[in-house]
Amino acid sequence: MTEKLSSQQQIALVSLLKTCAKQSDLQNGHSVHANIMREGLLLTNIFMGSAVIHMYIECGDLARGQQVFDELPLRNVISWNALITGYSHFGYSNQVLYCLKGMKEDGLFPNAVTFLCVLKACGSLQAAGLGICMHAEIMRQGLLGSEIALGNALVDMYAKCGVLVKAQEVFDGLPRQNVITWNTLIGGYAQHGHGDEALAKFIQMQKDGLLPDGVSFLGVLKACGTIGSVKDGIYIHADIVRRALLEKNQLLGNALVDMYAKCGAISMAEEVFEKLPARNVVSWNALLTGYCQCGYPVKTLIHFKQMQKNGLSPNATTFACILQACGDSGDVIKGKAVHEEILKQRLLEKDSVLCTALVDMYIRFGDLCKAQNVFDEFCVNDVVSWTALISGYCQHGHGEEALKCFQEMKRKGFCPDGVTFPCILKACTKLGAAEKGEEVYTEIVSEGFCGKSKDLPSIWSALVDMYAKCGALSKAQEVFNKLPVQDVVSWTALIAGYARSGKHDIVLKLFNEMQKDGVEPNSITFSIVLNSCSYLGLVNEASDCFKVMQTKYHIIPTFEHYTCMVYLLGHAGHFDKAMKIIEGMPSSDYLHLWFALLAACKKWGNVKLARLAFDHVVHIDKDFVEAYSFMCNIYTKAGMQREAMRVRRMRLKIKDRKKV
Repeated sequence: MTEKLSSQQQIALVSLLKTCAKQSDLQNGHSVHANIMREGLLLTNIFMGSAVIHMYIECGDLARGQQVFDELPLRNVISWNALITGYSHFGYSNQVLYCLKGMKEDGLFPNAVTFLCVLKACGSLQAAGLGICMHAEIMRQGLLGSEIALGNALVDMYAKCGVLVKAQEVFDGLPRQNVITWNTLIGGYAQHGHGDEALAKFIQMQKDGLLPDGVSFLGVLKACGTIGSVKDGIYIHADIVRRALLEKNQLLGNALVDMYAKCGAISMAEEVFEKLPARNVVSWNALLTGYCQCGYPVKTLIHFKQMQKNGLSPNATTFACILQACGDSGDVIKGKAVHEEILKQRLLEKDSVLCTALVDMYIRFGDLCKAQNVFDEFCVNDVVSWTALISGYCQHGHGEEALKCFQEMKRKGFCPDGVTFPCILKACTKLGAAEKGEEVYTEIVSEGFCGKSKDLPSIWSALVDMYAKCGALSKAQEVFNKLPVQDVVSWTALIAGYARSGKHDIVLKLFNEMQKDGVEPNSITFSIVLNSCSYLGLVNEASDCFKVMQTKYHIIPTFEHYTCMVYLLGHAGHFDKAMKIIEGMPSSDYLHLWFALLAACKKWGNVKLARLAFDHVVHIDKDFVEAYSFMCNIYTKAGMQREAMRVRRMRLKIKDRKKV
């Protein structure tokens, strides 16, 4: 060992290490480390060891940094923090928590730097329990008042863990908040689907005199997309343009495309996309996902081709979207080609979401055998992939297979979630297996979903629907009465059950109760209620219902609503009103609409209108035999034997052609 280096020389070595770290100069850093080792400085200078660890970690050599740390004869909070900060920077959250444990075993107390890294790890791992313990320790050390970064980290940790009440509580208790604090809270609300709250915070932040930055806008755009508020999105877009942020921030351009797409304003998403100064795979993914979500699968596939022509390589997110588009459009050839490309890139080995999307695509094609093969060969078994398979069997009427998958899933140790249970209840419904449904209900209760029912209304609605469709109306009513939140889905499921059992008077009673409770009916609810009015011959009530649907609830009538009204008015003999309904339709090319009118004409012997209805039916489907039978009957009753014979001959020709 040479003569001991002076303190100035040792400081110079630390400075050199910092320079190497800053420049990611691993080669020179390694030389400095070798010099330090020759001088034996790691044995005597604890700060030198921390500087070496920091250098290696900043240069990306975590293994060497850990090795140096392990060889240190003495460790203090600074050396532990050098290691912890490195793991935190590279996203190794579990290692951060492991280091915290080791630090405490060394009898050392974490400081503000340690807490910042540990809170980040808790947020990443959604380890709210440990985060709460860290919060208590921070309070005990009195650090929150002096360290605004710690306050921000606490808000961020609680927000990422979904404990938004606690995040708000910490936020409100901070002596001061900066833009980062506000951004963290806004982002937390947006991330967990509380878009209205995120928007309110964004407005409040500006009222408090703080100007939003790029991160603020990213959070609030996500919020607009979550709640589908295109109006607020347009206002925020204008603000971003005013501040000239789009030219400097590509993330904002991508977020705008995503927001407009999620709001269903696909033309505005296209407009923003076309004006982007640069487009990366994220920009394309935002547009492609938007097309998919808005029901334009063919457009999705066309733009995917354009993306590839522009020289951009699709990633797993792109492929997941394209698989959905292939499934939606029924493009089997394209779907199989995309599957081949995914296999070529070996993406299935590392992406369970992509594997689930592939299973879902084959399910949509009706190729359950291929879906099962993909699942067995590639899918990392998790609840999502199991649920996709169960759902597929359900959709195609294979209830028994769905139940087998459900049992196998549990046998392998996977717990059903709020998506799995509605699927399996649907399978029980299709099989009419109320007893099996009862077992599933017991399992739902034992798994503790009763306490979570506010967050999982789909389970309870599926239960009501299952009992109602299996004819167990008293049980359906019992489950419905226990619901902490009775939403439109559960109300509609119950109403449909009574309608199916022919108890149409109760349907109307429940419909009125539903509205009194402040629950807005949807399109399906109105279809059921209009049908019940039709069965009961309640013309005035149906007319009022049809009007309220459009004026009060702003629901655009479907052909089912129109058909029901035409059937009811026609059977009541109100042909002028029935024709007025038809004339007010955007398009009247619906076979069952005109057949409903034809059936009413048969009842009343209205030959003139029957001819009109018949002509429309055969124009839409010339082989619809029932229409010929009805028209023949109408002519016969009217004493028009020649016309009746002509229609009868037409009907016989169709029957003969079908035999051939």
